[in-house]
Amino acid sequence: MTQSLPLFRFGIVADPQYAAREPHAGMDRYYENSPAKLAAAIQVFNAEDLSFVMTLGDIIDRDFAVAPEHLEDVAGRLGMPAPYYSLAMQGWRFIALNGNEVSTFAPPEGHPYREIAAERLAELQEEGAINAHAWNAMMGDSQFSWLEAEIADAAKAGERVIVMNYYPVYPPNEHDCWDRERIIDLLSANPNVAAYFNGHNHVGNYGMVGGCHCVNFKGMVDTESENTFAIVDIHTDHIEIRGFGREESRVLPI
Repeated sequence: MTQSLPLFRFGIVADPQYAAREPHAGMDRYYENSPAKLAAAIQVFNAEDLSFVMTLGDIIDRDFAVAPEHLEDVAGRLGMPAPYYSLAMQGWRFIALNGNEVSTFAPPEGHPYREIAAERLAELQEEGAINAHAWNAMMGDSQFSWLEAEIADAAKAGERVIVMNYYPVYPPNEHDCWDRERIIDLLSANPNVAAYFNGHNHVGNYGMVGGCHCVNFKGMVDTESENTFAIVDIHTDHIEIRGFGREESRVLPI
């Protein structure tokens, strides 16, 4: 690997999960301490020349615990361009997914995705799947088709891809999204996909499928005082993750 300067760099935060509530000692979560941790992370980010900062989900605890009539407005309220989207820069494409699209909590009441979610969860529970939990979710078929098209379009444009989602897919874990298998197949089949970044599993994780690095970033809300966030440097031949606090540093060859 070369020691050249990165093409660009960006910040990563996962699971700040702020709430005005007492700590959950059993889960080591200190909800009210997250704003101070975020402020410390932002101070580090502001000292770097970052192209953007990506939050991998759970900005507040129970993101979708809002009145049913406001569920469709969550993405807009957060200033997101859309529930899922992509952006390209310097030969790379970043694809941000809406992992909660088909779930028992994010779609509005009466939406078909709620029924599909209940059916999928029941199937996984019948199979005894480790990720058969109501706090997981998956993409709808149209979003998955969009993801396939984005990856194919990036390949035609000569772009490498990093997919970002809230839910992990690999290694197998109880926090994995319900459609992990089809996502793994897609990542493995496309050599231009360099990495898949996610949160949700607060202890963090790492694995590799095909040529794709799957990195689960640790949850900021965990522990009373230790922070966790990262800066990612994109190079021509590798990705360098500089971990801060509890987050691990990694060099991911491309």
